[in-house]
Amino acid sequence: MAEFFKTKRRKMSSSRDGDENEAVTNFREYLRIPTVHPDVDYSKCVEFLLRQAQSLNLPSNIYYMAPGKPIVVITWLGQKPELPSILLNSHTDVVPVYSEFWTHDPFSAHKDKNGNIYARGAQDMKCVGIQYIETIRKYLKDKLVFDRTIHMLFVPDEETGGHLGMKLFVGSPEFASLNVGFALDEGLASSDDSFSIYYGERTLWHLQIKCTGTPGHGSLLHENTAGEKLQYVINKFMNWREHEKLRMETCKLGSGDITSINLTMVNGGCQINVVPPELTVSFDVRLSIAVDVTTIEKTVKEWCEEAGEGVTLEFISKSPFIQPTLISPENPWWVTFKNECDKMNLKTKTYIFPGATDSRYIREIGIPALGFSPINNTPILLHDHDEFLNEKTFLDGIDIYYNIIKSLASV
Repeated sequence: MAEFFKTKRRKMSSSRDGDENEAVTNFREYLRIPTVHPDVDYSKCVEFLLRQAQSLNLPSNIYYMAPGKPIVVITWLGQKPELPSILLNSHTDVVPVYSEFWTHDPFSAHKDKNGNIYARGAQDMKCVGIQYIETIRKYLKDKLVFDRTIHMLFVPDEETGGHLGMKLFVGSPEFASLNVGFALDEGLASSDDSFSIYYGERTLWHLQIKCTGTPGHGSLLHENTAGEKLQYVINKFMNWREHEKLRMETCKLGSGDITSINLTMVNGGCQINVVPPELTVSFDVRLSIAVDVTTIEKTVKEWCEEAGEGVTLEFISKSPFIQPTLISPENPWWVTFKNECDKMNLKTKTYIFPGATDSRYIREIGIPALGFSPINNTPILLHDHDEFLNEKTFLDGIDIYYNIIKSLASV
């Protein structure tokens, strides 16, 4: 593999010795655009992406599923456009930063002497968006042509759930016109020499349980209080959590293989010596793909009933169960993807994604999708302080995509 990358790198090098690789320069320019929550301004990002499309001499379109939330599509038409296309998806927004905890300005794209590029979005996921662009640039330079059309998609607001971006877009006639057959989206870095591939996601629940009861003075032992009911509910959820922790440890499972349960908010009360008439507790639950969602929901409702009268369950967010993408010989997209990884001698591991990405909306409408960021031997720093990606790792990722996307476009 080392010789493979060495050979490919000569093709990637700048025409002027000593200059920074053009792909790296584009990456750093993209990172310097602060598309950061809250209240993201996407205007400069759109300008940058349109310039990239022009540099490739490829057509682009901008769609708005919601005001101020631009979706940019850059298209390379295939020789047989009637065939289902390849979608290369990335999101343009990034999460907030605590600048005081960063070694370098999080939007400076500082590159140190080791080639580490520090910026919010370095791993999540502006690297992938530029790697797509630079991969297509190499195809055009090499005068390659493919049967299938390739669409590069840049969506907003993934970091806040994708509700004003991909979720709306997949149901639109504009998305239908793309005729997508298969999609690539983001994955995670790997801290060892392997590359992580994600073929599905857990079912996301954000739920709130409200407990009402007898109010009164804090000096009296009232019956039927909200606090007693809250305790019952919390105990049930935390026992469930302990069971999953034990299962993870004893069975050596990954984060995406188990159900995660976390108590995230407790609200209620007005004064320390007043027994409140109402208390609420909120949980973040990510259900394993191995569980029956209907059965779990029935169990949670039973816990609320057992806690006593006046206990109600409300789903703040309730994602449906979404069938994972097949990673078996029956799926030609998977076979092609894996074969190319094997040809490059890449060590790969498959996972269920522990969090949530825009891939879930793509899979929900029946399109197979894989989450893959070609980053290994790198600490996982998405949403963390001092997020960085090494220059060489970034360039190696373009070489990896070069072979994978080429084969996918010829399936």
